[in-house]
Amino acid sequence: MRQFTDDQGVEWVASVAIEEGGDYKGRFYLVMHRAEGRAGPVSLVDVRWNSRKTADRTLATMSKVEMRRRLSSAVGRSGVRSPV
Repeated sequence: MRQFTDDQGVEWVASVAIEEGGDYKGRFYLVMHRAEGRAGPVSLVDVRWNSRKTADRTLATMSKVEMRRRLSSAVGRSGVRSPV
C-alpha cells in the first residue's frame, strides 16, 4: 500500500487487489482509492501481476508521477468524478 497526492492535492492510496478464480496468471491488479474514503475504489485491471511479491515491489518503486498518470487515466475511463 502506498499513499500519494494527485495534481489537485487530494490524498490517494494505491494498493493491490486479487481476482479470485482458477486462473493464477495476472490475478493481482492495481487499485486506488481516496485516503478519506468518501468514494469507492478505482480499479486499474489493465495493470496486473502474477504474484503478490512482484505487485508489492512494483508498487513500492513506482514514481508518484506514474501513479498520478495511472490514476488520471483510470478516473477518465471509469466515469468517477475527479475530486475538486
